[in-house]
Amino acid sequence: MNGRRARDEGQPLLLGVRHHGPGSAKAVRAALEASRPRVVLIEGPPEADPLVQLAAAEDMRPPVALLAHAVDEPGRSAFWPLAAFSPEWVALRWALEHGVPARFIDLPAAHTLAWERDEEDKDGEDKDGRDEDGEDGGTDAGAEQDALDEDVRFDPLGVLADTAGYDDAERWWEDVVEHRGAGKGDALAPFTALEEAMTALRETYGSGGHGRDLIREAHMRLRIRDAQREFEDGVAVVCGAWHVPALRRRTGVTADRALLKGLPKVKTDVTWVPWTHRRLSRAGGYGAGIDSPGWYAHLFAAPDRPVERWLTKVAGLLRAEDRTVSPGHVIEAVRLAETLAALRGRPLPGLGETTDAVRAVMCEGSDVPLALVHDRLVVGDVLGEVPHTVPAVPLQRDLERTQRRLRLRPEAAERELDLDLREETGAERSRLLHRLRLLGIDWGRPAASRSGTGTFRETWRLRWEPELAVRTAEAGVWGTTVLAAATAKAEADAVAARGLVDVTALAEHCLLAALPDALPVVMRVLADRAALDTDVAHLAQALPALVRSLRYGDVRGTGTAALAEVAAGLAERVFVGLPPACAGLDADAAEEMRGHVDAVHGALSLLGDVPAAPDGRLRARWRAVLRTLSARDTVPGVLRGRAVRLLLDEGELAQDEAARLMGLALSPGTPPADAAAWIEGFVGGSGGGLLLVHDERLFGLVDRWLTAVPTEAFTDVLPLLRRTFSAYEPGVRRTLGELVRRGPGRRDRTDTAAAGAPGFGPGVDEARADAVLPVLRLLLGPDGDEGTRGERVEVRR
Repeated sequence: MNGRRARDEGQPLLLGVRHHGPGSAKAVRAALEASRPRVVLIEGPPEADPLVQLAAAEDMRPPVALLAHAVDEPGRSAFWPLAAFSPEWVALRWALEHGVPARFIDLPAAHTLAWERDEEDKDGEDKDGRDEDGEDGGTDAGAEQDALDEDVRFDPLGVLADTAGYDDAERWWEDVVEHRGAGKGDALAPFTALEEAMTALRETYGSGGHGRDLIREAHMRLRIRDAQREFEDGVAVVCGAWHVPALRRRTGVTADRALLKGLPKVKTDVTWVPWTHRRLSRAGGYGAGIDSPGWYAHLFAAPDRPVERWLTKVAGLLRAEDRTVSPGHVIEAVRLAETLAALRGRPLPGLGETTDAVRAVMCEGSDVPLALVHDRLVVGDVLGEVPHTVPAVPLQRDLERTQRRLRLRPEAAERELDLDLREETGAERSRLLHRLRLLGIDWGRPAASRSGTGTFRETWRLRWEPELAVRTAEAGVWGTTVLAAATAKAEADAVAARGLVDVTALAEHCLLAALPDALPVVMRVLADRAALDTDVAHLAQALPALVRSLRYGDVRGTGTAALAEVAAGLAERVFVGLPPACAGLDADAAEEMRGHVDAVHGALSLLGDVPAAPDGRLRARWRAVLRTLSARDTVPGVLRGRAVRLLLDEGELAQDEAARLMGLALSPGTPPADAAAWIEGFVGGSGGGLLLVHDERLFGLVDRWLTAVPTEAFTDVLPLLRRTFSAYEPGVRRTLGELVRRGPGRRDRTDTAAAGAPGFGPGVDEARADAVLPVLRLLLGPDGDEGTRGERVEVRR
């Protein structure tokens, strides 16, 4: 039965659509204009009916989503996303503009969320409530990745595309729907054709193996009957095309109610939240997503000549990235896209044809700029907006007020934010972002700062994702403001922490987030855990975080005296326990322990710069520990070599002594594997290659040892040596190779002079040395002849 006959016989007007389809959206608008219904019913959670009027607000801008979450378990939630080109959004807006009631008729979210909790993946049912035609019946934010296994689900559009001879359901949909002129001729014809196709599929495949659809459709039929009793024959229904045959079928009220009897239920809150085009895409993990939301938004919004307008957008983007794209490129790309469409038998160029044209004409065959076009335009970073009057938990309201006060606007595109913590605004922004991270709201993620280990600057990468609205609602159980919630969460995490490392990290986070009320609780737990933990590895892991926390006191104005005492006590226990803990370790354990030794050494180096830290006694004690490690035969070679290297870097070991210790370690009596491990500990890491380049004695020792390694042992030590030397910078490796070619002890200036390099010789070139004097006079000022003579002497030196 087609749509017009159904309407004439008092049946509801069923408009079957593909969610997020611009062609369906245009067809829905044309059908509503032609039929002028008295009520519009839309597939969606009925709990959202009180929020319908907010869709007409001036500051409501799609893409947006209806978010439903369980009151007692905010993390259990579901989304119903709507873009400007979604048929449901178009129907909703049409109803509001014409003063017509709009209602949602899908299964209530109270049942959907309870179902997710009580029937985890029973009988292969879809966790995220997605329809079998790729439609959205709500997405569980905690299980969105499960929606990616879409290939194993029944896909009606795929079946129809395959039947029509297409290998791509998206391309088939574009040809039969998106390229059809909506509103021309019979406005209901597209829906009639799609209903006939879906009816044939339902007769063959039934519910597609998903029993939940039968229950959802029973609820929708009951709501449609209620609307018919109230509005008689003026009912229009906008739903997924897959459901139309089931809604058209005549069934008894008793049978439908029997299907709904005994469903689980939870108390639910519903609100509007911003959404993004990126989260509408399948690449973003959204189960009912589409491949190209930016392209679909363009098709829906373009008044005419969509291909020409699209390629003009592409040209503008590429020009902004400093690529040469002229109007001639746009004209040629349009011609090529149209030609490709004709060759492929398509009514109009689609995304495939325009993409091929852009690659060939504007990108010169390269996929690198094409990837930028796909990311910025085909998918896009559009972020919707919702009115401030929408229902929200108090924590969300406090976060929004803080964002406005600090001028931190949520954006879908990733951006970098550099903060100067000496400025009040920068410090407040930093505190907010750290508090949100502690609450699990990862709006910002710390990035490597250009200032290295300095504490005055921070760099963040910000990107607002729709799921953060769920995280905010979930964190609302900790408090009504960001500060109160972060404080309560930190205290609870400290008590529940399992290891010392977790507590020290939490103490660092409390200082970063400026949580003075939580710090006493964390410090008490930290002191208790530190006193009971006897594992040196745990103590060594915990110390760097404490030292970093001590450094924050200067810039952030937080008191760190108690923290300094804990750090000093922790360091003393490391000093006592480290030598015994390093004895008798295998290769893997020794390598792990070397990382702990490096971490402690770096932490103690920073500790000397902190006013609140003890005096230099800790560093003196640490040097004594390193000397002990360097001299004990029971300590693995990689640790002994590392201890010698650290002492040498600190200036606590003379070059001659370092060479003596290396000679002992590389003596013929030492097994090759142990000697190779000692070398890795000594010259591995930053600066090890330069040490060999500039100290010929050390280089000669390594060279002579390496050439003396027996053939049968060389294969065993080669991987270790290769790992050590491959970590050096290319320039250092090149210099070492040149030294090997020349041989140790043969680097003198006569070698360079003999090679014929200009400007080198056995003595000083007086004329070349005097050439720098005028510049020195400008820098240092005229000092007379004596000053000049002195400068010459210094230059020669």
